[in-house]
Amino acid sequence: MMKPRALAISCLAVSLVAGTVGTQAQLATAGASGIAMGHLHLTVRDAATDRTFWAALGGTAVQNGNLQLIQFPGTFVMLRQAQPGGGTIGSTVDHVTFRVRNLQASIERWSREAGIIVGADKAITTPDGMRIQLVDDASSDSPVRMGSIAFLTIAPQETQAWYVKQFGATPGKPGGAITATLPGVMLEFGKADTAPATTRGRVLDHIGFEVKGLEEFCKKLEAAGIKLDRPFTRLPNSSTAIAFLTDPWGTYIELTENLAPAK
Repeated sequence: MMKPRALAISCLAVSLVAGTVGTQAQLATAGASGIAMGHLHLTVRDAATDRTFWAALGGTAVQNGNLQLIQFPGTFVMLRQAQPGGGTIGSTVDHVTFRVRNLQASIERWSREAGIIVGADKAITTPDGMRIQLVDDASSDSPVRMGSIAFLTIAPQETQAWYVKQFGATPGKPGGAITATLPGVMLEFGKADTAPATTRGRVLDHIGFEVKGLEEFCKKLEAAGIKLDRPFTRLPNSSTAIAFLTDPWGTYIELTENLAPAK
């Protein structure tokens, strides 16, 4: 968990931690499918407190036109201030994972400088119920980077197959954990006894994928019978384009093109 009062005490410490990411914080290069991890979009009660939390964790604030983004290697985090309808647990996305190059040292620093408390299970649960699992990864090229998205559905193998088919994700080896990989993120699929709630309206409202040639990709999805919740739309006075859909199990997904600020 994180302590909001403690989070506000050290803006200097936050800026120093955020600065360690520097220019390494970029989205992964898309593979053959033209798709890579894009962003996590959160609904939070107090956006200012959450921005401080994500900065302390290692994120860097950047802006693309009117879009305010928090940048980590492999993903952006976006915030919308509103009352979330629930936490991640109980929804189709149970939690997300970030990989940390020196986890124990980071845990001590976060507690000391920003009041972020990591549980014995190496996880953080924010006041709005966002569960973030942390994994120690000495081989990481960045202090903190995007790791995985953990889905829970009543049909994990079918969910895996859908993401492989629609987004060109690479499935994990048969016989092991049910996973699929896109540049920048591993998708993990677990079994739920009953159908979880949709992500829409909860603290993790939707996940985002960055797509090269988004307009044509949307036409391909629609030709395959997939209904878009919001059709291809180019944002005003911007090179950024978006579209929305919901997977068959209730995970709300935004597709973007040119979400990252121009270099």
